[in-house]
Parts: sequence; C-alpha cells; structure tokens
Amino acid sequence: MNRILTTAIRHWLPLLSFNLLVLGATYFLVSRQPKVWTANAELILPNTTSDLNANFGTLGNLSSGGVVFSQQLNPLKILSSILLSNDTLIEAYKFDPQRELYPTLTAYKALFDVSPQGETTVISLTANGSNQELARKRLDNLIAAFQYRLDKLRASDGSERAKFIQKELKVARQNLMQTQITLTDFKKSTNLVSSEDQTREMVASINTLAREQSQVQAEYQASQAQVKMLSTRLKLSPQKAISSLELKENQNYQFIKQKLAEVEAELLKLQTMFTTDHPKVRNLISERNQLRQQMDSYIAQADSDRASINTSTGSDSAALIQQLTLAESQSKAAYARALQLQIETSKLQENLRTLPVAQSRLLELERQYKIAEGVYNGLVAKVQEAKLSAFSTYPNVQTLTTPTVDPRPSGSKSKAMALGGIIACAFGSVALTLLLESRNPLLSWADLEVLEAPILSSIPRLKQGAMELKLRSEGLLEFQRLASAVSMMQLENHSLMITSATAGEGKTTVTLGLAVALVTLGFRVLIVDGDFRKAQLSKRFGCSQPEIKELQIVPTNVAPNLDLLPTMPQGDEVIEFIASGRFKQFLKSLQTKNEYDYVLIDGAPIASTSEAALMTTATRNVLLVTCLGSSNRHPFSDSIDQLSRHQANVVGVVTNHAQTHSLAIFTDRARLN
Repeated sequence: MNRILTTAIRHWLPLLSFNLLVLGATYFLVSRQPKVWTANAELILPNTTSDLNANFGTLGNLSSGGVVFSQQLNPLKILSSILLSNDTLIEAYKFDPQRELYPTLTAYKALFDVSPQGETTVISLTANGSNQELARKRLDNLIAAFQYRLDKLRASDGSERAKFIQKELKVARQNLMQTQITLTDFKKSTNLVSSEDQTREMVASINTLAREQSQVQAEYQASQAQVKMLSTRLKLSPQKAISSLELKENQNYQFIKQKLAEVEAELLKLQTMFTTDHPKVRNLISERNQLRQQMDSYIAQADSDRASINTSTGSDSAALIQQLTLAESQSKAAYARALQLQIETSKLQENLRTLPVAQSRLLELERQYKIAEGVYNGLVAKVQEAKLSAFSTYPNVQTLTTPTVDPRPSGSKSKAMALGGIIACAFGSVALTLLLESRNPLLSWADLEVLEAPILSSIPRLKQGAMELKLRSEGLLEFQRLASAVSMMQLENHSLMITSATAGEGKTTVTLGLAVALVTLGFRVLIVDGDFRKAQLSKRFGCSQPEIKELQIVPTNVAPNLDLLPTMPQGDEVIEFIASGRFKQFLKSLQTKNEYDYVLIDGAPIASTSEAALMTTATRNVLLVTCLGSSNRHPFSDSIDQLSRHQANVVGVVTNHAQTHSLAIFTDRARLN
C-alpha cells in the first residue's frame, strides 16, 4: 500500500492534470445535457390463443389452437418489434410537435424504449420529451400508431390468406350445386328416397321372417313329436284314430278341424308381430277355443259309442284321440305357416338380390353430394380461419396503464456520464501511472540484489527532535552499526565518499550520522562538502566559499574530533582542480597535518552533476545512499555504470528513509557544542 501511495505521489502532477481534464470534460458534457421527462405506460396481451373448430361432415373436423408462447415463438417479442418498426414510427412521427428536430427516423426511434416483462404478458413503454406534456403526447401517438398498424396487418394477413382459396371456393360451390341438382332430379324420376333406408328395412324384414319361421318350425316339430307320441300310445295313426271314432265321414267335424288349423296358423303369425293383449290376437285365441270346444263335443259324442272304439287303448282313449287330433291340427297349421314364411322370405331375398341399379346410382350420387358439401364447408372454414388467424398472428393488445409522466426530469444520462467520467478518471489514472512508472520505475530490493556490494545499513525515517549526537535513538544505533562496518574496512587513505544517484535521498544525513558515530567510536573525522553546486552542508554551518587560488582553506571544527571542510567554488576551475589531482593532494595534506582517522566526503548526486564521478579520483571508496520506494531505478543504474567506468570501489549501500530536514538537527546540535 505504501508503494502504491509513493508511486502516486511521485506522479501527482500528471495525475492531477489528467483527472482535472477528464472531470472538466465530463462536467461540460453533463452541463450541456438538456432536461428530459419520461412518460411510462404498459400494454397487456389478455389472451394469446384463438380456438377454431369446424365440422366438414364425412371429411372430419378442423381445429386450430392459435398462437401460443414457446421458446421459438414469443408474441411479446413480435409485438415489440412492431412497436418500434419503421411503419409504426412513421405514423407517430407525423403527429410529433418537434419532428423537425429529428431529421432521421433512427434519431426519432431513440426517444422510445420497449421491453417485454419476463414471465408476464405485459410490455413496458417509455417515451422521452423536453417537457411533461410532450413526453405523454409522444407515447399516446406511439400507442395509437401501434393499434392502427396492428389493424392493417390483420386485414392484410386475412386478405392475403383468403385470396389463395377464393378460386377453389368458387369451383367447390359450383360443384356442390350441380351434384345437388343431379341428386334431386334422380330421386324425382325414380321415386327413391334413400337406398340405405330401404335396404335396411328389407334386411330387417328378412331377419324378422327368418326368426318367425324358426319359431313356427319349432312349434311344428313339437306338434309332430306329440302326434308321434300319442300315435304310439294309441297304436293308431291320426287317420285311424279319427276313423275309430267314426269322425272321418263327419263333414262338420272336418270343417271345424280345417278351420281350427287355419286359426292356429293365423294366430302363430300374429303372435310374432303383436303381444297377447292385442285385440286381433285375443279374438283369434277366443275363436280357437270355440273351435276346440266344438271338436271336443264331436269327439265326446263319437266316444259314446264304445263298440266302435279299440278298447285296448284304455278307458281314456277318447281323450288321447282328442289330443292327437289337436296336435295334428297344430302341426298342419305350423307347417302351413312355415311354408308361407318361406315364400315371403324368398320373395324379399329375391327383391334384395335384384335391387335396381338405380339404387346404386342413388348411393353414388349421395356420396358425391356429401363429398362436394364437405369440400365446400372446408373451404368456407378456411376462409374464416384466415380471418381468425390474423388475430392469432397479430393478437389484440390492450392498454394496461395509461401514459404517466414523472414530474421530475430523468437524469439517467447525466448520471451515467458522470459515472463514466469517474470510471475514466480511475482507470485512466491507473493506466497513466503504469505508463509513467514503466518509463521511470522505483528502485526495489531486486535491483539492489544485482549489485555485488553489500547493504551495510537501513536507516529508519527520522522525526523532528529524534536525532542527537549521543546514542539514544534507534536511528543513531543504525549509524553506529554502519560506523562499525566502515571501521573494519581496509579503506585507501581512510577516505570515503558518500553519494547518491539523485538529490533528496538522504546522503548528507548519512554523512553526518556516520561522522557522529565514528567520533563516538573514538575516531577523529573530517567532513568534506563535495556538493559544489548546492553546498547544503556548508550553508547549514554558515561557512563561506573560499577562492581556490588562496589554498588556505581551513577546516572548521563543528564538534569535538569533528571538522568540516566547506565546499569549493563552482565552475570549470573546480573541475580542473579535481581532475588534476590537486584536490586529492590537498585532502592528503590536511589528513596528515590534522591527523584525521577518516575523511568523509559528502559528494554531489552522480546523475545530476559531472564532478561527482570525478571525485572518485580523490577517493576510490564510495558508499551509495538510496531510498527504497521513492528512488528511481534508471538514475541508480546509470550511477552504478558511471562509477564502474571510473573504476570506483562501491564498498556498500545504505537504504535511507531519513528526511532531508533532519540535517538542521545536526547543525543546531553542533553549534551548541
């Protein structure tokens, strides 16, 4: 975090300029934005389906479910597209009071927004305007134009669909009329109404006769069985039994017998058609009973003459003969009825087999008529379906909420622009910082690790009043460690130049701190102000700049065992003075004369001046001072290269966080001593 803050502080001026420029442009654009009022409304699609059911007779039914919601087809999206289509907007544009302000339809379209609401059948509409009334009017115009456009689309869709089947509908109508005329004429000429009904009735009659014939045959067989049983018991045939009673020649008896057989046959016929309670059936039953009574009387009369009867049959022979006679009569009646039914059945079957060809023609004509009717009804249903399908494709839309306008102008664009300006400032500042940092990055520990020189000390940041000449603070303890490391070095002439790549890295503070620490260790130290351009060290102690030609520069005592040699004058003379070796000899003479244990030179920044590198001719030993997190990498690397070219010996590196104003503490304390 400190590195980021330091990096931002290093480039504060470009960052401030950039942010002021972006914010100024944003403010200008926001201030130029006109006030906008927004009208809101909602449309709803009440029913998305329309059912159509049509019966085509023999051809079946037609069912249409209309348009429904699906992933592939969403009516709301279709309606939204129609709302913002060019045709709809053109109708609304015609009645817009400010249409001259929007020369293109695209610019006019930007005033509206249409958005279907999820999981509902509601469409939200908005329209912008320079005042409340204009925004509301624009939205009203858009809704009216939308309804008008839907009506036109429905009419056009239904007309286009119906046009394709009009020709087929006309042909189908003519075909239906022709088949109807042909069928009517044929029925009139043949007197046939429905071949199916007639055939059905005929088949039903045949089935009825067959059932009746089966019943009569069953009665005939039962009567025959009874006759056979009675004949066996009497040991007489029916004829002999009657003859034994002398009834064979009785005309009245034979008449009644024949009449009874006819009544029995007629009764069997009516019983198949009517119930027992029917008057005809009841009359025949009554007549049959009377005839039986008459026969019984004749038989009883004949039975009175016992001499003529076969006595071997027993005393009840008359009754048995009577039963035999009745059974024979019933058998004959059933046989006659069965024969009659067979004749009627054969006749009906013959009629059925010989059904006229006209009836087949009638069936064909009826089938053709039904087909023509079904085709015509189907086409009519298709025409109606085309009209209803238009409402499925373009369903009816109702206004859910009428247009309303917020009394306050909407500032969505201004807020968005302001937010965009802030985001541009943030991202632009980061980009600009990265760009500036890439051109001149900060010095890091990785850069120091490349050097072969060791890191001798790391001086903490000093506060006002924290530095004293006595070892009472953490900062002076670090200087003491630095002094111990320097005292153990084999330095040529016991001289050491303290410098840095650029100004403000704390080289003067390190020089004074090291000098005080060496004095504390018992050494006599000479401090030389080698910064010929700024001469900060000389100015702090109030020392003047002597002339070189005088060569009578005398060190000033600033503390016990600590002297200060003021800086030399600026110009080409001092460069020549250093390069010629006279400066080295001068320092050597001072060191010998005053018996200094160490000579510390506060050199100028290497990257800022040319004489700093020349100073290595006076002393080969160099102590580099830098501030991690605030010093630049490129000047530091250039300084190392310059020292290498001048064959200087970099004995070590001090990472310093001290502030330059701490130099005043040294000065004030030195004057007190």
